[in-house]
Formats: sequence, structure tokens, C-alpha cells
Amino acid sequence: MTTSRVPRPSPDGTRDDATNARLEQANGQLRHAVNSHAMVDQAIGVLTAIHRLAPAAGFEVRREVSQHTNIKLHAVAESVIAWALGQRLSEPVGRDLDAAVRRRSRRQDAPQGEAG
Repeated sequence: MTTSRVPRPSPDGTRDDATNARLEQANGQLRHAVNSHAMVDQAIGVLTAIHRLAPAAGFEVRREVSQHTNIKLHAVAESVIAWALGQRLSEPVGRDLDAAVRRRSRRQDAPQGEAG
């Protein structure tokens, strides 16, 4: 007995249309996830380079902006990358980005016992 949910190919090596459709959908979802992850990493790199933040702080800045503006993480990442390429940031993203960077910068500059 097999426990795999993926149907096996028929003896001639082909799959049915439903299986092909499921595999194509899964493939598309994986591609989207990889692209989103790359965009997030690029946005963190922008924040790290421009604001001289540690990578973990860059991630937290992006997360905070997303939470405070109620804009999805990947959309904030897109905005940050577009900003690095010369476009303007929207008012809520720009405002919250500045505030989050200031908070993270203070934490990085504080002596070890005072951060937080």
C-alpha cells in the first residue's frame, strides 16, 4: 500500500490532465514563493545598506512597517526596492519606515544592558 497522494503515472509514463493541472499549480505557487522571498531579501539588503542596520534589524523594520500600515510584507518589500530605484514612498510607508529605522538605530547604538 502506498501513502503518496500524488497519483503514479500510467504504465506508458503519462499523467492525466487533472494531475498535470495540480502539478502546474504547485509549480506556479513555488515560483511565486521563491520570487517573493528574493524580493524580501533584496528589501532587507536595501534597508541594511542605506540605514546601516544589521540584517535582523532590517527584517524587523520591514515587519513593523507592514504591521503599522496594514500593508502585506511583500508589498512593503516592493515599495522599498522601488524607493531604492528612485521612486517615492507612499506617505504611510515612508513615515513608518523612518520611525522604525529610528527605533532600531537607537537599539543598535545603545550599550548592551540598555537595548530594548
